[in-house]
Amino acid sequence: MNRISCFFIVIALCAELSNGALFPKDSVHFNNSLQPNNILKVHCITDKDDLGDHLLNPGQTYDFSFHESIFRTEVNCGLWQGPGFKYYALFRAYDGGVILHFGKNNFWDAREDGIYFTHDSTPPTLKYRWAAHVLTPTHKIGNKYM
Repeated sequence: MNRISCFFIVIALCAELSNGALFPKDSVHFNNSLQPNNILKVHCITDKDDLGDHLLNPGQTYDFSFHESIFRTEVNCGLWQGPGFKYYALFRAYDGGVILHFGKNNFWDAREDGIYFTHDSTPPTLKYRWAAHVLTPTHKIGNKYM
């Protein structure tokens, strides 16, 4: 077998293994730690799917899991809160790199002063502050509109 055939076989096996049940999935978690009666709207778009709107009451969580692709996995999200969902933050909630991760957890916590992040047992740190805007029919996250 020539080298090119071996190369393509290895690439195909790696692609299948990265999407198979052999390895734990990566996950993104959102928690609403806002004041009572302050609903959090979460909308995420992956490389493959638009996950739609999810409304979280204070104390509720939303999470999803996936197998990271060898071709780089990105999850772009928008969070909205406040009267008429006036306050928002648009950001990349998961960014896969050249090295595949298995079982990686990204935790996002929406609080009154902004969005906090951690991916392990360390205390979450403030990553994004809420921005105010005039509502428009669409919002751009990554290269896609919602």
